[in-house]
Amino acid sequence: MTMESKLNDARVAAGWVLGEDGVWRPAWAGVDAMLRDYYDVEWGRVVRDEQGMFERISLEAFQAGLSWATILRKREAFREVFCGFDPEKVARFGAEDIERLMEDARIVRNRRKIEATIVNAKATIALRADGGLAEFVWSFEPVVRPESHAGPSDLLAEPTTSVESV
Repeated sequence: MTMESKLNDARVAAGWVLGEDGVWRPAWAGVDAMLRDYYDVEWGRVVRDEQGMFERISLEAFQAGLSWATILRKREAFREVFCGFDPEKVARFGAEDIERLMEDARIVRNRRKIEATIVNAKATIALRADGGLAEFVWSFEPVVRPESHAGPSDLLAEPTTSVESV
């Protein structure tokens, strides 16, 4: 058995699939073009700017209890109705804005999640005095990062938790 064959067997055992373009991806990223593009372009990429971090946190909150694919399909509408996730603008949202969002079928219409996004925008602004949202989130990064693995053959050895994540 060749090294490439062993590697492919390990990829399959780890749940990876070979795309039509010859690239191995996790099975979830092989389901449709939207998820493939998300995986190829965004997934696992570092976000260090305030607006980008606020958007990710907001979308993750809306995702709770739903699939990430659902949120990705609605992401452009979320960006539109939440003013590009500009914390300054979202922090000024009031009761009329909440009602407007509750009527917008293009997004997840959950009052508590909408209200949390507004509260989080205000918290994002408040965090600026202490370095900002991105600095706060990245303060939880492990001091020593685990050694990066070579690829799918090492996926089963990749830790799934850290002291920081717990």
